[in-house]
Amino acid sequence: MTLPVFWKKHFPEFLFLFLSLILQMPQARAQELMCEININAAGVQSVDNRVIEDMKRAIRDFMNQRRWTNDNFKTEERIKMTIALSLSGTVGNYTASAQIIAARPVFNTSYETKLINFLDKEWGFNYVEGQPLDFQPGTFTSNLTSLLAYYAYIVIGLDYDSYSKEGGKNYFQLAQQIGQNAAQGGLKGWNQFDGTNTRYFLLENIMSAQFLSFRQALYDYHRKGLDTYTEKPEETRTYLLEVLRKLKVAFEQRPTSIFVKTFIDMKAPEFIRIMKEATKPEQKQEAYTLLLAIDPQNTDAYSELTK
Repeated sequence: MTLPVFWKKHFPEFLFLFLSLILQMPQARAQELMCEININAAGVQSVDNRVIEDMKRAIRDFMNQRRWTNDNFKTEERIKMTIALSLSGTVGNYTASAQIIAARPVFNTSYETKLINFLDKEWGFNYVEGQPLDFQPGTFTSNLTSLLAYYAYIVIGLDYDSYSKEGGKNYFQLAQQIGQNAAQGGLKGWNQFDGTNTRYFLLENIMSAQFLSFRQALYDYHRKGLDTYTEKPEETRTYLLEVLRKLKVAFEQRPTSIFVKTFIDMKAPEFIRIMKEATKPEQKQEAYTLLLAIDPQNTDAYSELTK
C-alpha cells in the first residue's frame, strides 16, 4: 500500500486521535490580576523618565505575574485593576497618592461594575532603577511590595465576595497580616492613628462584625442584582432595596465609615439607573429616601427618582 493511499484510508483515525489529545491537554491558565499601572512623576524633580518606566514595568510585573491564590484563572477571567500613582519627593525616596480601581463584568452585558475606587494618600516608598520587588507573606520586606500585595488581596477579596457570601474572607485576612507587619515600619496609613480615610480603616471596616450583614449583601447586590437585571429586573430591584436597607443600618452605626462612603460613591449611579425604571412608585420612593439618608450631599442626583 502506497503512503498516499495509507494516509487517505487512515486519516479519520489520525484526526480523531489528534483531536482527543488536544482536548485532554491542560487549559492555559493565567494569574489572577490584569493590573494597569499609571505613574505621574511631575512632582519629582530631576527624575529620568527611564527610572519611571522601569518602576512602572517592575510594579506591573509584580502584580500580574505573581500567583496570589491557589485558584486557576483563564485569561479572560482575570480581575481588571488600575493603580494610578502621583509621585512627589526625591528620586529614590518617593511620597505618593494612589488611586486604586478594580471592576468585574456584569453577566450577559458589556458593562463592568466597580469593586473599589479608593484614593490612598499615604504611599511612601523607596525605589531605585532595577530594584527587585521581593515579597514574602508573613514578613516585611519593603513598603512598596507591602502596599502592592495589600491591594492585590483587597481587590481579590472584593471580587470573591461578589461571587459568594464572604468569599473573600481569607484574602482580607492576608491583607490584614500584611498591614500588621508593615505597621512596624512606622510609615503612615497602616495604623488607626493616621486618620479615618486610610487603608487601615478601609480593611477594618470590611472585616468589622458591625458590617457583616452589609458585606454579605454585596453578594446579593452583584449576583442576584446586577447579574440578573437583564432577565429579572423586578427581582433585581427587590434585592437592591434590601442592600440599601442594610447599607443604611451600617451608616447609622458608623457614619464616618470609609467602606460605606466608598461603596455609595461607586454604586449610586447604578442604584439610580435601575431604580428609576421601577414600575412601582413605592420602590422609587423608598430608594430615594434610603439614598438621601445615607448620602444627603447628592440630593440633586437622587431627585431623579422622584420624577
